[in-house]
Amino acid sequence: MFDKLSYTWELMASSWSVLKKTKGLLVFPLLSGICCMAVMASFIVPLVYSGRWQPPDPENGRAAQIAYWGLMFLLYFCLYFVISFFNVAIISGAISRMAGGEPTVSGCFREAVKRIHLIFGWALVMATVGLILRMLEERFKRVGRFIAGLIGMAWSMISFLVVPILVVEEKSPIEALKESTALLKRNWGEQLIGNFSFGLIFFLLFIPSIIVLIITFIVAPPMVALIVLVVVLVYWVLLSLIQSALQSIFQAAVYMHTQSVYCEEFPPSTLASAMSPKD
Repeated sequence: MFDKLSYTWELMASSWSVLKKTKGLLVFPLLSGICCMAVMASFIVPLVYSGRWQPPDPENGRAAQIAYWGLMFLLYFCLYFVISFFNVAIISGAISRMAGGEPTVSGCFREAVKRIHLIFGWALVMATVGLILRMLEERFKRVGRFIAGLIGMAWSMISFLVVPILVVEEKSPIEALKESTALLKRNWGEQLIGNFSFGLIFFLLFIPSIIVLIITFIVAPPMVALIVLVVVLVYWVLLSLIQSALQSIFQAAVYMHTQSVYCEEFPPSTLASAMSPKD
């Protein structure tokens, strides 16, 4: 456990070195979050007010079910399109920086726009998988949630390098997925410790703010509690943005590692120690 955390700190430090040189990359997770909230609101608010957020009963007819799942697919597609677009932007910037370039926010946007057709296709794939997992959960309840969770973990693994492949090689989504899977199989056993531990470390950074917030609401006057609440919310947003940016930078570095391309921030020894050796 401690070795895993130690490796993750090392990876985070390397990712942070890249981020410090290109602070503009933080714009992309921020815009992604704002756009995703706008998409969610545009779908969820009408559904909640109409009472149609939950899947319709079978007795309501097949047409109602098709309409519901069709709308869910559209929601998933819009969300994954937004997420993928900004992931392409930030990863293109990270790869450019680690390759010795000087990426700009506008330049990263242009790189994402150039690959809009690939992003569209990848969003369709992601939406299809997401919808299938959601339908499994609804159809089989607890067992379905368990199965969907396992499939979701496997999917996250095999698709881990898809976005960097879209950025660098500009392959079609299906070809990129195949290559991502092949690269992971070629290095089977490399469990990407940093990817799974970033969330844990940021969760540990999240806990003190909860403690401060609880104590403040118990002992402080309302005005002071309100100010602390605002500060804590800003802190949470910053943590979220930094976590997202660091994970994307790490994702780009892992892809470069599979291509035997290294940079000052991510020397071979750093990535080697952060990844489990192949059996």
